[in-house]
Amino acid sequence: MMYAFAQRQSCTVVDEPFYAHYLKRTGVDHPGREKTIASMSTDPNLVIKNVILGDYLTEEVYIKNMGHHLLDVDFDFLSGLTNMFLVRDPKRIIASFTKVIPDITIMDIGLKHQFEVWKYLVEELGQNPVVVDTGNVLKNPQSMIQKLCIALTIPFEQSMLTWEPGPRNEDGVWAEYWYGSLHESDGLKQKTEEEVELDSRYDGLLEEAQYYYDHLKKFEII
Repeated sequence: MMYAFAQRQSCTVVDEPFYAHYLKRTGVDHPGREKTIASMSTDPNLVIKNVILGDYLTEEVYIKNMGHHLLDVDFDFLSGLTNMFLVRDPKRIIASFTKVIPDITIMDIGLKHQFEVWKYLVEELGQNPVVVDTGNVLKNPQSMIQKLCIALTIPFEQSMLTWEPGPRNEDGVWAEYWYGSLHESDGLKQKTEEEVELDSRYDGLLEEAQYYYDHLKKFEII
């Protein structure tokens, strides 16, 4: 989705600005950990001030965040933003994460944190955040991106559906570890996803994650 928004004529994209904060706060050993910490601020207050609420030359700014990166961050800054949640079948999230990090927990994959942020926006701020399921985007990319643009009250641009393969300047330094498939892609193409099988050791994690996914999915645009 970040690459789709990067194709818009007047949009700046920012890749996971709280990632270094998350790594330092938790001590988790992700690939490229030290490089990531060195590449951006680990102070969430400075990230909010200088990145999230910073000055940009473009009319639009798309900031990609991971729910679990907002650890111990005051959600109040979200009140001045248009918030969108991109959700995914938890079985596919777990399968994707375990390619890089085999021993994961609910704290690693973000769905619980997405739910907590969504709940705050709805119950505390009275917002109605946009929810989009990646599975539906892949089934009908143009239709879903058009619906997303309507929900965000921005004009649809055909350019959002295609891009040149390879990395982008906006990629975080962790891209070499996580974005392999993305860098091989050239756009949002209609696709039927193959069935995913998980090792039984992830059954408990899947059950917990499924709860949060099912709740958020009730509010998706379709």
